Amino acid sequence: MKKLTNLLMLLTVALFAACDNEIIEAPEPLEVKPYNLEGVWKLETLNGNALAEGTYVYVAIDRKYGFEIYQNTASMYPVLETGTYELEYDWRVGDVISGVYDYDRGPWSYSYVITDLFEESMTWTAREEPSEVQCFVRVPEVPAAIVEAVRRPLE
Repeated sequence: MKKLTNLLMLLTVALFAACDNEIIEAPEPLEVKPYNLEGVWKLETLNGNALAEGTYVYVAIDRKYGFEIYQNTASMYPVLETGTYELEYDWRVGDVISGVYDYDRGPWSYSYVITDLFEESMTWTAREEPSEVQCFVRVPEVPAAIVEAVRRPLE
């Protein structure tokens, strides 16, 4: 019986030794630079709420050529908006992105403070209206059906 007890204690110690109490650390945010922003981002939530079913906003950022925004939030049809963007650092609020639409359509409604930039997600908070918070997730591409819909003439 004593041998069995010693064996059980030895096994218990071995199990505890085998269990690694590794602490999983949260990833560090990426630096807000054009190469970290480049890619396609889908608006996941606006002010903490999911978008209405069937609506979408995709922002495709290219560090050389600017941006493309595919959306249907302001229209029953898919819309493509293009333009250029600028990144700046403001010591009061952090990294700020602003944009200007092509074809003399003017600047974005707001400039946005970028926070929590990770490989797969980021948050934009309107600098002029801090209650507007947009959370994006990275996606491989804008769905082909949406790209095709904005590029073909109305039938």
